[in-house]
Amino acid sequence: MRVMVVGASGLIGSAVCARLAARGDTIVAIIHRPADLGLVPADVFQTDLARATEADWLARLSRVDAVVNCAGLLQDAPGESTRGVHVAGAVALFRACERAGVRRVIHLSAVGVDRDTPTEFSRTKLVGDHALMERDLDWVILRPSVVIGRAAYGGSALMRGLAAAPLVPIMPGTGPLQIVHLDDLVDAVVFFLKPHAPVRGAFDVVGPRTWSFEETVVLLRRWLRWPPARKFHPPAPLAAVVYKIGDAIAWLGWRPPARTTARREILRGATGDPGPLARATGIEPRDPAAVLTAESSSVQERWFARLYLLKPLVIAILSLFWIATGLMALGPGWKEGVGLMLEGGVEHGLAEATVVAGAAADICIGIGIAFRRTAKCALYAALALSVTYVIIGTVLVPRLWINPIGPLLKIWPIMALILVAIAIVEDR
Repeated sequence: MRVMVVGASGLIGSAVCARLAARGDTIVAIIHRPADLGLVPADVFQTDLARATEADWLARLSRVDAVVNCAGLLQDAPGESTRGVHVAGAVALFRACERAGVRRVIHLSAVGVDRDTPTEFSRTKLVGDHALMERDLDWVILRPSVVIGRAAYGGSALMRGLAAAPLVPIMPGTGPLQIVHLDDLVDAVVFFLKPHAPVRGAFDVVGPRTWSFEETVVLLRRWLRWPPARKFHPPAPLAAVVYKIGDAIAWLGWRPPARTTARREILRGATGDPGPLARATGIEPRDPAAVLTAESSSVQERWFARLYLLKPLVIAILSLFWIATGLMALGPGWKEGVGLMLEGGVEHGLAEATVVAGAAADICIGIGIAFRRTAKCALYAALALSVTYVIIGTVLVPRLWINPIGPLLKIWPIMALILVAIAIVEDR
């Protein structure tokens, strides 16, 4: 088959692409931002789902046999609209499928949206579901619960990060979860791509047992082979502040899973009825504990879990560090900065201009690190500027190497931290 996968670089989309490639299907991968699908052969198209028109989709649907829509967005942010992704873009896609004669459309929604819609995320998901149901297509809607697997992103990645903490925080106000393994969800997608599979149905894709949020974190900690840790139950007001901080970080382009939408969604829980899926397909999602037992964790998973909560701290420290050094150079450190340049034999006017230029570069780098889209470039700029500072300092004022404060020695740990940030800055 020739299958279009929308949201092909996401947690679910990439797993679907890998499975389809393994069985020999041709993949048309639709991604929102530039991404490398690795060893998966695919025709890759970068498309903004929220702004794509029916005509845009028609150009991509040539010779396509089926569409799998894995695209989703937790919460609105600059340049990102839940209504755009879940409704406007999805409706344009469904209409284009109808016009192009692409009958089979498998659409990934979210468990529970047919029962309760406390947020714009779930409300727009439900509107998108209904829009598909109204089309003359062989549609299937899959509504998964919280998805876990060897890969991790979003809520599942957050749970791993919490599991790695020496004092495990258990967020208050969380509902029951029927967590499901990623492979079981992909099994369902592949089943419904079969020509004679049942169509025009919506199915919950949930695990066989109910877990609390705390039990899920404990399960992941055991899988990561760490001994039990003491638990910390943050008070509700403190938890609310954490979610608000997540909202603020999202306005910088990052996608933290701990946001107010996640708080309201997880409050209602993520449970459903696995019976209809089992009767229609014979697929019975496995107990995640049994699956994880059969998939022993490695040091790579433990590294990821430990670095997950450190990543925002590293990014924040580096951003504030560069902004602060720039402001200090223009403020209380002005005379000392100009004095060092004069000591190195630089003329007064050029010395002042150099300090201003360096301070402006520092501030720009710090701001660039704070924003997701520019963070990687800004980190490389920070590394290059750090090396430049070492060279200039060595040439002009070599005594700084033996200064008790150690300005030319302390820059090396900063460069090491920048390298760490570059290594972990990617979200997927």
